[in-house]
Amino acid sequence: METKTYSIPNIHCMHCIKRIQEAVLAIEGVDFAEADLVSLSLTVDFEAPASDQIIRQTLEGIGYPATV
Repeated sequence: METKTYSIPNIHCMHCIKRIQEAVLAIEGVDFAEADLVSLSLTVDFEAPASDQIIRQTLEGIGYPATV
């Protein structure tokens, strides 16, 4: 199991939080995803077949790209 935290600067509201969490939790291999409105971040616990690349692509695809 790997845990990563992504910075997502364009989180603005609880709707953003819900959309991000639902999209990331739908990825096979993701066990936990929690977005935070205060820190503008997303913490994800995942294992294969999920990967950092897949998570980043998913976030980009829903309009919430993760920064480095």
